[in-house]
Amino acid sequence: MAKPVPPRKYTARDTTVDLLVIGSGTGLSAALAAAELGTSVLVVEKTGFVGGSTARSGGAFWIPNNPVLKESGAADTPARAEAYLDAVVGGTSPQDRWQTFLANGTATVEMLRRTTPMRFLWDKEYSDYHPEKPGGSAMGRSCECRPFDANTLGDERSRLRGGTMEAGLPMPITGKDYRWLNLMSKVPVKGLPTAVRRLAQGVAGRALGRDYVAGGQALAAGLFAGVLRAGIPIWTETSLVRLITESGRVTGAVLQQDGREVTVTARQGVVLAAGGFDHDMAMRHEHQSPALEAWSFGAEGNTGDAIKAAVEAGAGTDLMDQSWWFPAVAPLPGRAPSVMLAERSLPGSFIVDGGGERFVNEAQDYMSFGQRVLERERDGNPVGSMWMVFDQEYRNSYILAGGLFPRMPLPDKWYEAGIAAKADSLGELARSIGVPEDAFTTTAARFNELAGAGVDQDFQRGSSAYDRYYGDPTVKPNPNLRPLGGKTYYAVKVVLSDLGTCGGVTADARGRVLDGKGSAIGGLYAIGNTAANVFGKSYPGAGATIGQGLVYGYVVAHDAAEQTSEAPGISQDAVDVS
Repeated sequence: MAKPVPPRKYTARDTTVDLLVIGSGTGLSAALAAAELGTSVLVVEKTGFVGGSTARSGGAFWIPNNPVLKESGAADTPARAEAYLDAVVGGTSPQDRWQTFLANGTATVEMLRRTTPMRFLWDKEYSDYHPEKPGGSAMGRSCECRPFDANTLGDERSRLRGGTMEAGLPMPITGKDYRWLNLMSKVPVKGLPTAVRRLAQGVAGRALGRDYVAGGQALAAGLFAGVLRAGIPIWTETSLVRLITESGRVTGAVLQQDGREVTVTARQGVVLAAGGFDHDMAMRHEHQSPALEAWSFGAEGNTGDAIKAAVEAGAGTDLMDQSWWFPAVAPLPGRAPSVMLAERSLPGSFIVDGGGERFVNEAQDYMSFGQRVLERERDGNPVGSMWMVFDQEYRNSYILAGGLFPRMPLPDKWYEAGIAAKADSLGELARSIGVPEDAFTTTAARFNELAGAGVDQDFQRGSSAYDRYYGDPTVKPNPNLRPLGGKTYYAVKVVLSDLGTCGGVTADARGRVLDGKGSAIGGLYAIGNTAANVFGKSYPGAGATIGQGLVYGYVVAHDAAEQTSEAPGISQDAVDVS
């Protein structure tokens, strides 16, 4: 059931501020950084809820060599981080963009600690997505907010956007917890204490009038709490109509609330932080693939408004074919897909295409998985339908689709909708899901042979530390591989979803929007998924999308202030905000 939209706190009106921020996800980082500099800030949010896609995410942020990592004993250095991004990005994004990100990570985290009530933790061992690259870390660089009391928001609690997965129990599960909860039946010595600790925290919190949330909910709530503490207004249900330009400079924006237009003048500039074009299917079919369905996990307000307004003002675009792709369990009619994260990595399963054959390392990072699917389409050899195949031992051991616990039967509705099948033999399963039986059974035999040897010579599943993070450590020698067996086999349909698009307007190392010729448009900034991905066509690690949004929020706030005051600004040689 959809969460009811709370009454608005503010009525939009003509006004003048220093900095106007469009979007309430990582755009709140820009608002907080600006307010700390003494800048007057207004945040505008299209929907009735605050938090954007950040609130719907896992909540991790990937910021190398940050203070949380240092204090936790992580062995990271600026040189290693630079070597890693140089290898992973590979020229698909301007070097000075990601160098600025690295140079300002520490200052950003320190700013968030000063301006919000959040406390952070390191997701130790949550490997970078490409740890085998130079500078990569198998120990990981991802951090997240500790469980946060959302009741800190007071009367504004109802305005916090809900998450992708809502737990039925008061149980604030961090990303670090999820790994072991998923393995509770296999590694109870870690899974059970984790479950008990988080349930106790949630129940005790309720008794004390607290509402602990975790993941993206915690990060969004913490940012929101900081904004409230700073007295920064957020106009909800207020959309961007167009940017106002004078003599080639953006000086404000026309906004709309309840069909009524108002004008906000922004002395320092406008920050576009309104997400991508996740739910504008015309744009997605034009720039990405005509085969895509409306299955994005991004916030529903992400329809490319900020990108379109920037383009109308002369902005260039880049990487419009890219998204934070995310394979998911196919949806029931009229419903959203179900999250699929660890499932692809766990032993006793594999994924086939419409031809009944494996085509990818199932355990690799989700963006690379999606890129492989679309690469097949561009090559004229589309994957067609995708199915994750597993046996009864798998079903008895692991959580599926975020809510089906070990040994729970698949819902009858899944079978009725044709998104799941069950059979007594692999040949029968192939016929049930409509793939060629000979190809499918040959694939299964080949997979079992490789899994039995513990080495995937076809797709290298389990060769990366990232693969192994979500594997089953009780399965040796490869925690991602086990031959399928027994008398019962299952298949669940997989679709290509995403966490949001990551192509957008071009921006420079200071976050300034660039026109089609590469010149900065004065007074206009873009961060997060409104801007072309800082990391080009790559996803360096868990939380990279949030990490770049937070850091560039800090960068643009300082750059905007520097243009009109003596506030500490950007070092032009290192592009480092001090």
